[in-house]
Amino acid sequence: MRRRTPLIAAAAAVCFLLGAAAGGVGSTFGRFSATTSNAGDSFAAATDWVAPTVSATIIAKTAGGTPGAIHKGGTYFVYANVSDTGNPASGVASVTANVSTISSGQTAVSFSAGSFTIGGVTYGYRTSSITADANLGAGTATYAVTSTDVAGNSGTQTGFTVTVDNTAPAGSDVQTANGAGGTAGRAELGDGLTFTYTEAIDPNSVLAGWTGTSTNVVVRIIQGVPHDTFQVWNATNTSQLPLGTVDLGGTGYVLGTVTFGASGTPSTMVRSGSTITITLGAASGTVLLAAVPGTISWPPSSTPTDAAGNACATTTVSETGALDVEF
Repeated sequence: MRRRTPLIAAAAAVCFLLGAAAGGVGSTFGRFSATTSNAGDSFAAATDWVAPTVSATIIAKTAGGTPGAIHKGGTYFVYANVSDTGNPASGVASVTANVSTISSGQTAVSFSAGSFTIGGVTYGYRTSSITADANLGAGTATYAVTSTDVAGNSGTQTGFTVTVDNTAPAGSDVQTANGAGGTAGRAELGDGLTFTYTEAIDPNSVLAGWTGTSTNVVVRIIQGVPHDTFQVWNATNTSQLPLGTVDLGGTGYVLGTVTFGASGTPSTMVRSGSTITITLGAASGTVLLAAVPGTISWPPSSTPTDAAGNACATTTVSETGALDVEF
């Protein structure tokens, strides 16, 4: 048997190592499984990515009553209902109104949170009182509301509108009416008197809290010289309502002062469109039968306003139609 020399053995070992290295290209000969962490690093996902939403908004004069209209130089509030969404929602952080088309320079008027009711609707946000420009033109004015949540999401909603009305209302007509089965010339239960204006009057400006639906009042017909007169008082008969004192155009309707609705069946007052109608309740006192026709006249009070807050003109109005006795 032939024996390997040391030189041949060394050469064989080198070849083996080279082959192994060549064969190892692209192969894995080891695996590491250790892990580490860093307590200072963290990841968080926001749950609120959407800006709050304005579901309702309206402008109304600061005096309250019918909303949706203002006049030049008048004062007003902006109301809004705003809600935020998310899982959970981060909450509303701020709400502002851009009313620069109504009040110059007022681009970000802040709202305060609370509970504010106007026109039968309750709102969660309201601005402070704002003054409309003195030269604000009649028509429709637009405004925008921006709301931002605690997470920093912010959105602006545009295209909200308010009516600008710069025309004062005035009296247009005044008429009495004989109730069913009544006697012409005698003021009786069910008879009525209707005030007609050139536009709808804000009921709240006639009687605080009144919405225009039927409400109880007391009527006084007062014997006078040269003519008897007609007044409307509140339900407790303690304060005359600002509907003016109507001259009945003649005498002979009552003896002294007669109240209608102070006891028994109440008198009522209701608004419909541009009219306010008074229906007589039960009389307390001596009612007479007037026989001489006349023309009644009505000087409106300046206290009632329209929805925009324009005060009523006080020009005296005479009833239209043929000469007749009243009621």
